[in-house]
Amino acid sequence: MEKQPTIGVLALQGDFAAHMRALERAGAHAVEARSRDDLAQLDGLVIPGGESTTMLKLLDEEHLFEPLREFGRSKPVFGTCAGAILLAREVLHPPQASLDLMDLTVERNGYGRQIDSRIASIRIEGEAQPLEAVFIRAPIIRRVGPKGRVLATYQGDPVLVQQGIHLVATFHPELTGDARVHRQFVKMAAGRYTEARGQWTVIRGQGSGIRGQGPGVSGRGSAGIE
Repeated sequence: MEKQPTIGVLALQGDFAAHMRALERAGAHAVEARSRDDLAQLDGLVIPGGESTTMLKLLDEEHLFEPLREFGRSKPVFGTCAGAILLAREVLHPPQASLDLMDLTVERNGYGRQIDSRIASIRIEGEAQPLEAVFIRAPIIRRVGPKGRVLATYQGDPVLVQQGIHLVATFHPELTGDARVHRQFVKMAAGRYTEARGQWTVIRGQGSGIRGQGPGVSGRGSAGIE
């Protein structure tokens, strides 16, 4: 029997309880993560949505910024919305600190105000059925580095990107009953996937060998979502 991975959800801000339920549906043992000691017990970590500047402040208060960065150097991290901002190398509008775990440029609140938030149907690489994606004050991924792999787009913008053992989504997969995105991350945390071109798969080991879309991939900046 395969070992059930233990995946933490950073429980400082955001809807971490919804992520925990989604992870349990996807086959993981989900726990709250609030300290350096908590991180030591994990096979992977989810950084949920919220407000990225507030989350940075809380990480500083809890002395978790560097421990999170160190964790991500060897173990999978999945960031959604604000979590995606924190994983990026570069943050715009305005510039701010980040964990620099993925070679991405992300613009905060790139689609507009919360009143413009919406639910959209997107296609994921290798999946026959569309996925319902909930966008709430979503960031825009403006650039994907050469080791990144764009798994889904919406109106020309990358919205689901994988780089080695890390994954980001600019939408909220925890807010629907579809656990496919979380199931993918559970497999990443368990180290069960090998790379296959044209399929929704990952490699073991950060950033080594993923076929990227190249430095020219960028978001269009479509208006109307948030």
